[in-house]
Amino acid sequence: MPVASPSPYGDPLLAAKLSVPAVVGGLVHRRRLLDRLTDGARGPLTLITGPAGAGKTTLAASWAQSGAPPGPVVWVTLDRADTPGVCWAYVREGFRRGLLLPDGGPGGAPGAGGSDRSLLVWFAAALEHLPEPAVLVVDGLDRVPGRELADGLEFLVDHAGPGLHLVLTSRTDPLLPLHRYRAEGRLCEIRGADLAFTPEEAASLLGGHGPAPGAEVVAGLTRRTEGWAAGLRLCALAVERSGDAAAFARSFTASERAVADYLLAEVLDAQPAATRELLVRTSVLERVHPGLADALTGHADAAQVLERLVHDNAFVQPIGETGWFRVHPLFAGVLQAELRGRRPDLAPWLHRRAARWFAAQERITEALVHATAAGDWPYAAATAVRELLVGRLLAGPDGAGPAALFAQMPTDVPGAEAALVTAARRLSRQDAAGCRAWLGRAERRLRHRGARAGPEARLTHALLRLLAEPYGRGGEGGAVAGRRARQVAELMTKVPASRLKERPEIEALRHHGLARGLLGAGRLGEARRAFGDALRACTTDVPHAVRHAVLGGMALAEGLGGALTAAAEHAADSLVVADRYGLAEDRRSAAGQLALAVVASERCEILTTRHHLELAEALPGLRDDPVLWTERAVLRSRGELAQGRWAAAVAALDEPGPALPAWPAERLAVARSAAVLARGDPAAAAAVLNLPGTGGVARTVALALAHLAAGRATRALRLVAPAEAAPGAELSDRVRIRLLRAHAALLTGDRPAARGLLAEALDAAAPEQLRRPFTEAGPWVRHLLRDGAPPAPDWLFPRPPDGPDGPAGPVLVEPLSGREREVLACVARMMSNEEIAAELQLSVNTVKTHLRSVFRKLGAGRRREAVERGRELHLL
Repeated sequence: MPVASPSPYGDPLLAAKLSVPAVVGGLVHRRRLLDRLTDGARGPLTLITGPAGAGKTTLAASWAQSGAPPGPVVWVTLDRADTPGVCWAYVREGFRRGLLLPDGGPGGAPGAGGSDRSLLVWFAAALEHLPEPAVLVVDGLDRVPGRELADGLEFLVDHAGPGLHLVLTSRTDPLLPLHRYRAEGRLCEIRGADLAFTPEEAASLLGGHGPAPGAEVVAGLTRRTEGWAAGLRLCALAVERSGDAAAFARSFTASERAVADYLLAEVLDAQPAATRELLVRTSVLERVHPGLADALTGHADAAQVLERLVHDNAFVQPIGETGWFRVHPLFAGVLQAELRGRRPDLAPWLHRRAARWFAAQERITEALVHATAAGDWPYAAATAVRELLVGRLLAGPDGAGPAALFAQMPTDVPGAEAALVTAARRLSRQDAAGCRAWLGRAERRLRHRGARAGPEARLTHALLRLLAEPYGRGGEGGAVAGRRARQVAELMTKVPASRLKERPEIEALRHHGLARGLLGAGRLGEARRAFGDALRACTTDVPHAVRHAVLGGMALAEGLGGALTAAAEHAADSLVVADRYGLAEDRRSAAGQLALAVVASERCEILTTRHHLELAEALPGLRDDPVLWTERAVLRSRGELAQGRWAAAVAALDEPGPALPAWPAERLAVARSAAVLARGDPAAAAAVLNLPGTGGVARTVALALAHLAAGRATRALRLVAPAEAAPGAELSDRVRIRLLRAHAALLTGDRPAARGLLAEALDAAAPEQLRRPFTEAGPWVRHLLRDGAPPAPDWLFPRPPDGPDGPAGPVLVEPLSGREREVLACVARMMSNEEIAAELQLSVNTVKTHLRSVFRKLGAGRRREAVERGRELHLL
């Protein structure tokens, strides 16, 4: 049995340390790195550095055995017990065994005494006479501390000439003049980032441990390990044992368990006790700052410790030039597990300390993250209110931002601030009633504080009150919103201007609340201006949900006021904002969809109206908002009326909803009057308009129409005489008044006057293509237009291109009743009058009466023409 050669100190030299390590099974030959080693061998030095398990030794060994080195390879593996003298003894023995250097030379070894210089000179001189270059691989250079070994290697790099190429592997940069070697072009470096596995390389490694994994599994594990070789291999072994690669890739905990023992033994346990304590305590952080680490440890040396960890490739990395550091996510998970397992009571205290540190640095989001993680809800709520985060709470989704942080806050947290935060979160989910209840609690607590209540808390309370209850409770409408908006503005002057500058959504929300109050009072022009102010306040820093709501409200105000083109544009913009930024359904306002339904209804686009109305009804908050609920009911009623279903039209207006201010109640009354009047009861149509405290232009016009239908034309004209020029007259009102006067003139036989007034109505409605007043006016409009004076404009009876439901066809000027549609359906089946009578259990004369009405309403002279018109209008 051979005896190991002795070192200069009499100790045996282990042959295993002079052997190239065996390459493990399933090795991934990474050609990009092997080629870099080969290219680097043209110079004197290649340095491979990286953290534990990065694959440094495996890479060097696979290259040494690949045949790519320019000459014979001498391999030396170093251990922590080795001294510089022993290291050089191994180097000389390696060259001797490879028959590359003669025996003999000066005694001793570098670093062992005075003969070290002479041995290095002899060694460098001997290398010059080698018949071919040799490669010396020193694996684990960081395990031998001090400068002695590095000084000797520096001498060889500078004096050995082209006969020697050094390959050094180390977790840290050696004490060599690397900056000089870089400048001279004599250094090839392979760093930790280079050693990280690419997804393609990771797929090869994982495939060596079972069936080839899918791309998502590979991507997930590569992302989680950040390409760390040992982590990937340990995960591959764990996947092989589990048999479910996809489930393993989804579980971060499984990845942590797979690498925990390795990281504990190779990284954490290798650190001094104080460093281990710093790593464990800072594991509650996503990023580590030296000042914050000092606050969590009670020491003042975190900067030096973190820099050393970076230098030692101990899974800690600097984040650019920010002064912050990050820990490898798997290592961070292991550290967090250590904290949970050994000191579970410490984590809340660490989070509280971190929250105060971040707050002092004015990093409010991070402060809230740690305050809520600590369960310190009073402090978190107080911070959110002090920093005026009400807009972010209202607009942010539950999955991100301040709203998500407070999702788990209990309902019994004391303090006005906690009540205000809960109120904001209720309102963000369109729960205005819940918001008002919590505002009541907050108000009582603020009143109890008296003068000690800060301006931020009072401002938050006032703003939420404006947004949750913009219409008032006693029919005061816009006056309530105006008072509350002024109160918000006054309180805004009492908080630091710098804070308001950081929260531009406060101003946008103030205008938005005012605009909604004005809208609820029917002051549409003022509402549009207030919505415009809110939109101008929506800078790029304002949450997208606020802009979405403002655009939707503006579109609804425009649609109700007759500005249909602008309403459609702003409503479309509102939906684009919601879709582009992924607003959740429970955070979307129904106003935009409702505005599009209003536009389609005014243009008599029945299918489009129904489509947008159904989308609006699927969104939260519609039934709690008096204005939105009213418009929904009105649109439903109009849809039923267009189908001739009078009872259903009235029933749609009677569904239970929120308490209504005066103007929405008046709109319901006007819609009910139209439904009753279509049924042929002008007296009842006038009676439903007899509401206390109402007197808007739309109501006046509706009342005049009822009187005209009852044959009281003079009274109808007297009613509308002052209304056309009234401040509250919208486009639809003005058009209806002209039509009413035209109809009255026609009834008195003054056809020229009727034609002139009809022409005026058409001219007024044309820019917005407002069709509904003409549709609801009755068949006399079509009859008058048939005379050619005024000529029927193309926009009034459009024939748009076919849509998904077929051709939209012309506009139906007067809707068919339910029985008339049944008769028309029988005609389409080519049934005779007698057959229709038997089918519908009617008399033949009644069938003939219905047919005459169908022909008149459809503008048809024959059965075939009536059927064709019915199909064009989707009545069949």
